[in-house]
Amino acid sequence: MSQGAEGEARNAGRGGVLVLGAKVFFIVIGFIQQALLKHALGLSEYGALSRVLAHANILNNVVVQGSIQGVSRRVAPVREHFEGELRACLRVHVPLAFALAAAFFLLAEPIAAFQKAAHIASPLRVMALVILAYGIYAPLVGALNGRARFDRQAALDVIFATLRTIGLVGLGWLFVRRDLGGAVGASVGFASAALLVVPLAARWAQQRDRASAGRADAEAHPTKLSAGTYLAALSQVAIAQLLVNALMQIDITLAGRFLSEAALLANSDAGVAAKRADEWVGVYRACQLFAFLPYQLVLSVAQVLFPMVARAHAQGNDKLVAETVERGLRIATLLAGAIVAIVAANPGTLLRFAYGQEVADRGADTLRILALGQGAFALFGVASTVLVSLGRERTSAILSGAALSVVAATCWAFVSGATFGEEQLRRTALATSLGLAIAVVLAGVAVKRAAGAFAPLLTLLRVALAIATAAASGLAMASLPKLPSLVVAALGATTAVLAYGAVLWLTRELTSDDGRSVVRLVRKPR
Repeated sequence: MSQGAEGEARNAGRGGVLVLGAKVFFIVIGFIQQALLKHALGLSEYGALSRVLAHANILNNVVVQGSIQGVSRRVAPVREHFEGELRACLRVHVPLAFALAAAFFLLAEPIAAFQKAAHIASPLRVMALVILAYGIYAPLVGALNGRARFDRQAALDVIFATLRTIGLVGLGWLFVRRDLGGAVGASVGFASAALLVVPLAARWAQQRDRASAGRADAEAHPTKLSAGTYLAALSQVAIAQLLVNALMQIDITLAGRFLSEAALLANSDAGVAAKRADEWVGVYRACQLFAFLPYQLVLSVAQVLFPMVARAHAQGNDKLVAETVERGLRIATLLAGAIVAIVAANPGTLLRFAYGQEVADRGADTLRILALGQGAFALFGVASTVLVSLGRERTSAILSGAALSVVAATCWAFVSGATFGEEQLRRTALATSLGLAIAVVLAGVAVKRAAGAFAPLLTLLRVALAIATAAASGLAMASLPKLPSLVVAALGATTAVLAYGAVLWLTRELTSDDGRSVVRLVRKPR
């Protein structure tokens, strides 16, 4: 390998570590942010904000993921002459950002009407500014990604995550103190953070790596970008991402609607009804925070699995494809199962640690059920990644659409008309888990047909038994004397992991070969 190639590989490896570290920081500070928001805003305002973010984040995530991928692909082949490509992409993305922001602003009223929650219309309108800022910020980050400037990309992630947390919590708290509405204040804080980071991203994205490479050289490489072709390529990514992100938010969206309907029937005062409904939405959002952990962890497996499967598929090596898929899905199942075991064994303890006793009392049963469903969603995400890596993007999108429809239908059937409050939350979690279980079965069939393999059936059964055992161990923890929440959470997690691992070891799912494989993986080559 030449020195230049070695340097590029070293830079890519270092950059990958930086971006991964920034993403971990993003997740951790987001977790802390949610707990702080509940305490800063109060449970009802936290619930109102959760309704707003459930809708805004669907479009935000689509804009971010689609824009970064689209611009990165355009810039990567011409790193040394990136200015022309970046300007051409921005001529598409900036008008698109304004159009999407305007559309979301106009949809604020219909969304609030569907939710039976007129009070969330104002913060939804404020979120249009976030969508505008994301629509400009994400292409700039995509340019940095395409130029392999992972250090700056990681720094922007950290800076924005910090600003967002300060804005959400700080302005939300201030608006509550002045009786202006915590959800509105937090939305203003989010928008302010998003707008503040755009100028920094623009400056870094346009800075060249070496002063000797002048703009004249860049102008010597004119860029021709067909807006229609580019948007068509973006739309393929956007549709798939839209379906996945909608699938992640459909349960809390429908729960909010049904809670508002039931609250209005029970209370003649619309203000009181809105507050009561928002409180329960806040409880469900707290449950989601922990239930999504398996999916967030297993995403790392999907990112590693994608290129391996794609490479084996490109080589026409069907046997290697099947082996890689089976091995990857087995690892994903074991990892997701471990997190599900911890959450299912200690739902009340975890909620109490992050949100307090009130949320724990209201949401423990819901979280235990929802954790199982989101474990299935984690496997669904990996299965979708496998299908995309095999060139089955349309199949993946169809499955996501089918999963969205199934979850929506089961929620509508199970939750509509249920008794207000905790019963509605439990039914929402049950309906969501049932729908996601059906979805992962369909995804498993599709992956089996496309790749010739899926997670081994025995692995799935053993993991299910291990989760059940860990959950049962959590009942013993409930009899412990009163201890600090952090201590109880640590003890509960440790007990669940030990119970989970013991079952897998006794059933021979985990063997000494797995231990040796881990050692080989982490050992540095000599």
